[in-house]
Amino acid sequence: MKKNLLILTFILINAFFFASVNAQSNKVNTFALGDSVFLLNGKPFQMISGEMHYPRMPKENWRSVMRAAKAMGLNTIGTYIFWNLHEPKEGIYDFSGDNNVAEFVKIAQQEGLWVILRPSPYVCAEWEFGGYPYWLLNKKDLVVRSTEPQFIQAYTNYIKKVAQQLAPLQVNHGGNILMVQLENEYGFFGSDKNYLELNRKLFVDAGFDGLLYTCDSEFKVENGHLPGLLPAINGSDNPEKVKSVVQKYHNGKGPYYISEWYPAWFDNWGAKHHTLPYQKFLPKLDSVLTAGLSINMYMFYGGTTRGFMNGANVNNDIYEPETSSYDYDAPLDEAGNATEKFIQFRKVIQKHTTQKLPPIPAKRPTIAIKSITLNNFTSFDNLLPKAKFNVKPLTFEALNQAYGYVLYKTILTNTKSGWLKIKEVRDYATVYANGKRLGVLDRRLNQDSVYLASSTKKIILEILVENLGRINFGPQLLKNNKGITQNVMLNGTEILNWQMFSLPFTNIDFKAVKSSPQNTEKPILRKGVFKLTKTGDTYLDMRLWGKGCVWVNGHSLGRYWEIGPQQTLFIPKEWLKKGDNTITIFEMLKPNNRVLSSLSTPILDMVK
Repeated sequence: MKKNLLILTFILINAFFFASVNAQSNKVNTFALGDSVFLLNGKPFQMISGEMHYPRMPKENWRSVMRAAKAMGLNTIGTYIFWNLHEPKEGIYDFSGDNNVAEFVKIAQQEGLWVILRPSPYVCAEWEFGGYPYWLLNKKDLVVRSTEPQFIQAYTNYIKKVAQQLAPLQVNHGGNILMVQLENEYGFFGSDKNYLELNRKLFVDAGFDGLLYTCDSEFKVENGHLPGLLPAINGSDNPEKVKSVVQKYHNGKGPYYISEWYPAWFDNWGAKHHTLPYQKFLPKLDSVLTAGLSINMYMFYGGTTRGFMNGANVNNDIYEPETSSYDYDAPLDEAGNATEKFIQFRKVIQKHTTQKLPPIPAKRPTIAIKSITLNNFTSFDNLLPKAKFNVKPLTFEALNQAYGYVLYKTILTNTKSGWLKIKEVRDYATVYANGKRLGVLDRRLNQDSVYLASSTKKIILEILVENLGRINFGPQLLKNNKGITQNVMLNGTEILNWQMFSLPFTNIDFKAVKSSPQNTEKPILRKGVFKLTKTGDTYLDMRLWGKGCVWVNGHSLGRYWEIGPQQTLFIPKEWLKKGDNTITIFEMLKPNNRVLSSLSTPILDMVK
């Protein structure tokens, strides 16, 4: 009898506890603009926020990263919403698994964090096409970030779906979303106030009926600000300067929000790894908090850009694709461990709060794997699906392909030796004649020609083109087709009649055979199995490999490329298991490699 009473008491206590939690989480709060500060339930509230992106970490890690945010002293987190993840095909939506952004926001509420939501839908974020889905490029005359009807219709459909997930989680509906950002640094792109007003209307009509704001560099606010909304400032940490700019565009009033503060930066393939010393930023963070400004550090936690979702920039006409690691030299490293930057920022933030901060989370366990042998392989020719034919080469978009690779193939007869030129190849091409690699063409280096020595009457010409990431910033957003975008010329004569084979690698379940092919120069898909007696975070060491991408237990780890600076691929322990683990590698340049290992620490700073 006593046992039953104890069980009943335990059930009642738990029911009361969870009822209290639910009641608290469903409490409707108010969040408003004061003349100089934000007002949460009528009282001054200073946002100390950090950016983190739900798809750049496994869902299993969302809570631990948020707890780390609390431990550094953050009370708010910011995140973009990524259109190309949620509507990969027109009209087909996905808010499940790692895309379940509503659950991400709810977990933040459970952990006592407020949220700043950025559903733009343009995000920049060093993300493929700035977050836009590739299929927009297939609509003739569509112009992103404009009032062009096709774009607005697609935008409207999408933002309604996003609002169905997230509008109920706004603070005025019992949730924890304090504010919602309209567009994203639009001032760098345009100045059409009608477009911005249409954005506002779309957001409100969809259900975002709380506070809206815009964000821009202090030098671009005039272009990107919509009168009546709070202008937040990106990139500045001078309190007086921020105040003067905001007041200029906000009727002489605040509050003041630095929506992107950059104590770190991202990396491009082939360029030096970025590190920014924390010492430079401590007095700036202190001065901002002392002045009572709200701030969002970009990034607090970067994580990893999985799959083919990295974007690219163009600077001085030089194409710069971004690495898969989004470590960003952020306060939390790529695995989610606190860095020295985290510790020092925490000390500054602790000065500005009366509450004792939670302890710094322990570092995640790591392992190193001595040797992994990939005994099985699939030859490149066996990877190819059914061909599509066209007189001229077709782009990825014309082939209805979002990401990955396309092989272009044709047969030349009785040709003379000469220069083969591929005009506007995007972005990286390996060229083969009768199975022998002639060379590579790298858009970063403005390469477009290889020499073709004609020694036979018949030449099977193959060109494998990789989409290295659509541009995510600036006016070239409008010029983002991939593949062979114009034509192929040999000695000034256009080559016609092409077969095209799509390799998006949305499915890596290819039939593999044992042993190794002999002296192949073509790419290859290799598979292997490695056994573990314990799990932990680890970093695949790709220094001896060439170029390609990797999957472990079906999870994409992203791209690797021997040029660096990233030389390792992060595997979170949540994606490993005791016993057998499978690994799949698509290698483009060194197809005869078979063995690799892993390290307990990353290599992100080695440029070859």
